[in-house]
Amino acid sequence: MRIAVTFDNGEIFQHFGHTAQFKFYDVENGKIVKEQVADTSGQGHGALAGFLAEAHADVVICGGIGMGAKMALDNAGIRVFGGVVGSADQAAADYLADNLSYTPDAACSHHGQEHACGGHSCYEDKQGCAGSHCL
Repeated sequence: MRIAVTFDNGEIFQHFGHTAQFKFYDVENGKIVKEQVADTSGQGHGALAGFLAEAHADVVICGGIGMGAKMALDNAGIRVFGGVVGSADQAAADYLADNLSYTPDAACSHHGQEHACGGHSCYEDKQGCAGSHCL
């Protein structure tokens, strides 16, 4: 099994479509046996599904994610666990322990719109946010 987590400085990156890096965790017998960080080379949104399929990801853990990307990942046979915040390493460990806190209907529905998220514009800074409307 291979887990992919949106990644930025050790944390789960909160805007799937603008993810610059994923951290991959290769799992054998329920334990992480290899970790690596990979650049997306500027690919974004739905194109990331192809990137992850080529990387043989089975599971994606992320923050906010749009419906188009969720559908593309689903079509590629990749399970999505969105609305997750915090450490990427901890999220992978929690997933393996069947203890991952996620939001089944996580979505980021504000593409192309600017709005305030705790004093910044999610769209402008491409960071997403932890507000309930982004998760």
